[in-house]
Amino acid sequence: MAKDSKEKDVKKGSYGAADITVLEGLEPVRKRPGMYIGTTGPDGLHHLITEIFDNARDEAMGGFANDIEIAFLPNNRIRVVDNGRGIPVDMHKQTKVSALETIMTTLHAGGKFGGENSSYKVSGGLHGVGASVVNALSIYTKVTVHKDGGVYVQEYSQGKRKAAVKKIGNTKLSGTIVIFEPDPAIFSEIKFDFEKIVSHMRQQAYLVKSLRISLLNFTEVKEKIETDKVFYLRELDLEGPSQTFYFEGGLLSLVKFYNQLQKPIHKNIFYVEKKVEGVESVEVALQYVDDIASRVVTFANNINTPEGGTHLTGFKTALTRTLNSYGRKTNIIKESEDNFTGDDVLEGLTAIVSVKLREIQFEGQTKAKLGSMEAQSAVNTVFGEAFSAYLEENPDDARSIINKSILALKSRKAAKAAKDSILRKGALEGMTLPGKLADCQSKEASESELFIVEGDSAGGTAKMGRDRRTQAILPLRGKILNIERARLDKMLASEQIKNLVIAIGTAIGDTFDISKLRYHKIIIATDADVDGAHIRTLILTLFYRYFRPLLDGGFIYIAQPPLYKVKYGKEVLYFYTEEEKDKFLVKEKVEVEEVKESDDNNNEVEVSEEENEESAEVSTGKKAVASAKKKISIQRYKGLGEMNAEELGETTMNVNNRILKQVNVDDAEAADKVIEVLMGTDVPSRKSFIQSNAKAANIDI
Repeated sequence: MAKDSKEKDVKKGSYGAADITVLEGLEPVRKRPGMYIGTTGPDGLHHLITEIFDNARDEAMGGFANDIEIAFLPNNRIRVVDNGRGIPVDMHKQTKVSALETIMTTLHAGGKFGGENSSYKVSGGLHGVGASVVNALSIYTKVTVHKDGGVYVQEYSQGKRKAAVKKIGNTKLSGTIVIFEPDPAIFSEIKFDFEKIVSHMRQQAYLVKSLRISLLNFTEVKEKIETDKVFYLRELDLEGPSQTFYFEGGLLSLVKFYNQLQKPIHKNIFYVEKKVEGVESVEVALQYVDDIASRVVTFANNINTPEGGTHLTGFKTALTRTLNSYGRKTNIIKESEDNFTGDDVLEGLTAIVSVKLREIQFEGQTKAKLGSMEAQSAVNTVFGEAFSAYLEENPDDARSIINKSILALKSRKAAKAAKDSILRKGALEGMTLPGKLADCQSKEASESELFIVEGDSAGGTAKMGRDRRTQAILPLRGKILNIERARLDKMLASEQIKNLVIAIGTAIGDTFDISKLRYHKIIIATDADVDGAHIRTLILTLFYRYFRPLLDGGFIYIAQPPLYKVKYGKEVLYFYTEEEKDKFLVKEKVEVEEVKESDDNNNEVEVSEEENEESAEVSTGKKAVASAKKKISIQRYKGLGEMNAEELGETTMNVNNRILKQVNVDDAEAADKVIEVLMGTDVPSRKSFIQSNAKAANIDI
C-alpha cells in the first residue's frame, strides 16, 4: 500500500508557492503575445500599426488633432505622427516616473479610464494596452513629444526604457511621434503590406470627418532619413509611393465609395446621426443596389467590428421591423404575403453602422465584436425612427426598396423549394451521391479529400491515380454557372452545381451546416491554361459567395500539378515552375534554347562528352549543351489529361510529393470588390481592371 501511495504522489507532483511565476512589467505580453494582438503572423504584425494609429485617431475624435501621418521606413520601422496634445511628460504620482514612461511600459495605463473626468469622451483604446503592447513587442521604440513649448524624447527596447525622458529642445508644435521596429524574436516574418494599411486608413478617414491621413512608403529609400529633422516626413524631399485621405462627407461618402461599381435602386442615400442617453453618437448610412449580395459594415468608436455585435443586432431588428410595417401600411405587401425575414431585407443592401460610446465593451483585445448592450437599444431606436421618417418622405425610394425585398422573399421561397426537392430526392434514394462522383472508402471527414477536376478525361485519369481509401474525384463538365448574380434557385437548377453541393454535404444557404462537411480538403484541380484558370475562378466565386465558412476554415485548396517533366538520362524529374526547371538545367550545365515550338512540346538530344561546351542541334528545333553523354527530354504539361494515371498520382495527388495552395481571404473587402468586378455585369469596370493589370498577368503562351 505504501508503495502505491508513493507512486501516486510522484505522478501527481508538488504544487506550492514556489511554483508560482510572477511576470513583471510587460513580460506577460512577450510571453503570450497572441493574447494581446491575436496572432504573431501578418495580422498581428499589422495590428501594431493600428494600435498606435488608434491613439492618434482618438485625439482627432476628441477634436484635438486633424492631421496624422504614417510612414513606412527602411529596416522594418514604422513612424506614426499626430498633431494632437502630445502625451504628458510630467511626473506621475503613482508610478513616480514620467507619464510618458508609465504609458509606454505599463499595461492598462492611459487617459481613457476616467469616466466623466476622462480626457477622452470616446475612444477605441479603452484597455490602455495599445502603446505598451507595441513597445513590448518591438526591438526598438522611440517616442518624441512636442508639448508646452518643449521637445521630449524617450527610447525603449523590448518594453524597457533605455534612459529617462529627456528634453532635447524647444518647439512651437504640439503632438506625438512614435517610431517602432517589431522584434524578429516575436514575429516569424516581418513584412509590412503598404496597401493593406492604405485600405484601412481610407476607411478611417471616412469615419472621422475632416481628418487628414497621409501614408508614405519610404522602405526603398537608400539615403539616410533624418526622422528628427522635421515633424512630418512629407516635408522632406524623398520619393516613394504615398496616399492622402480627407473626406468631409463621412459615412455618406463611404457608402458612395462602396457602391461606385453598383447600380443604386433609389436615388437618395439614407443618413442619420444622433446622440442619445448613454451613447455619444449613433450614425447610420445606407443605400440599396441592384445586386443579390449585401455589405453591412459596423464600427464601434471607429474600430471596425467584423464580427458585428450589439449595434448590428439593433440595426437588423429595426430594419426588418420598419420595412414590414411600412409595406403593410401602404399595402405594397399584400395581406396574403408573408412578412420579410432578416435575409430578405439585407439583399442588395450597403450599410454602415457606427456607434460612439463613452464606456465601451469589446469581446477581446482585438475588438472584433461589440458587447455593449446600450448600443443595441440606441441603434434600434435612433435608426428605426429616422428610417421610418425617410420612407414616409421618399415614397418612390420606399417602393423601390420594398419591391427589392419582395423579390428577395420570392426568390428565397423558390430556393427553398429547390433545396427541399434535392433533399427529398436524396432521402428517397438513400442520400444518393452524384453518379459522376467516385467517392472514397473512408467515412472520416478529417482524412477525406475531394478533388474537383476539369472534364471526364482528367476525371478518369485521377480516379486511376488516386488513393481510393481517402481521395474522392468529382469531374465537372466544362465551365460551371457564373453565380455572382445568380439566385439560389437558378444555381440549384444547374446539374454541375447541384452535384457539387450534394457531394460536399453541408447543404447551402440558410440550411448550411459545416458539421456535415464530408471532406476536410476540397481540392480544385484544373488545367494550367486560360480555360482552367476561368473554371477555377468560377468555382472559387461559388465558394466565396455561398460556402464562405469553408474558406475561413481552411478547407479549400488549389492543386499545383507540375509544368514540366524532364527525363535526364535515367532520371525522371518534375518541375512546378519555369524557374525550377531553368535552375536545374543551369546546375547540370544543360542549356536548352528554344528556336521554335515543337508539335508535342517534347525535345530530346544526346550530347557526347567530346561535344562538351558545344551546341548540338535538336530534331525538334531545340539546342542543348551538356557536360556528359545523356539524353534529355523536356515535356511541357498543359492539361491534367496529358498525364497518365501514374504521373498524376505521383505528382499531384500523393500526399508525400504534391504541392497544394490553401485558399484564404485575408482582406474580405478587397476580395469582394475584385470578384464583383471580374464576375459581375459591369463591363466597363472589368475592362478597366484588365487594362490596368494586364502587365502583371502571368500568361502562358
